[in-house]
Amino acid sequence: MAHNTSSDSDNEISTRTKLFEHEKPIHEILGGGKVADILLWRDRNESAKLFLAMTVIWFLFEILEYNLVTIICRFFITVMLALFIWFKLAYILEWKDPPHVPEIILQESFFNDLALILYKRFNQILPLLFLLTCLSHLPVFLMIIVSLYVVSVIGSYFSFINLLYIGYLCMQTLPIVFERYDEEINNLFGDIMLVLKKIYRKFEKNYLRRIPRGPLKDKKAQ
Repeated sequence: MAHNTSSDSDNEISTRTKLFEHEKPIHEILGGGKVADILLWRDRNESAKLFLAMTVIWFLFEILEYNLVTIICRFFITVMLALFIWFKLAYILEWKDPPHVPEIILQESFFNDLALILYKRFNQILPLLFLLTCLSHLPVFLMIIVSLYVVSVIGSYFSFINLLYIGYLCMQTLPIVFERYDEEINNLFGDIMLVLKKIYRKFEKNYLRRIPRGPLKDKKAQ
């Protein structure tokens, strides 16, 4: 029986663990709409516009150190001055087509898709935390705890704007990288998890199993 137990544990260790096990394409997982097209750079013009806009916002708030009220006021001042000059020139030069208010750039469906994705992902957080906490292997659990701690330490050295911008960059880069290199990433993660499982098995064999157990645990083991 001991031999079968050891062989089962060896088979368990040799089994590759995937970083993300998914049957659907990444595009469908992200919602399959406008937001998915932007995150996966399938609509390159919209993705580039959003990237440029987020970079400008980060530059204004973090590098130039503007605050939100200043940005909003100066934006409306610039727009009002531009419209005033535009209308005056149209009146003086007698243009046939007077200036008009441009149409909304972002469609309503974009915000609906974004809200739907956030709603679905938020409802998946608690079951995922329960799964990782209670049902995952100890090496995976410890790896997640260490990763979260490292992220928290790194986050203490960045401002909130920098964290938002870094999060946005991850949203714009990680999905398309994982879509293109899905197999390579899973293989790399699987190799790392195999090494961690072997280290844990050695630690369990050399240290944990040598800890004296009480009578109740001895009866259960028998």
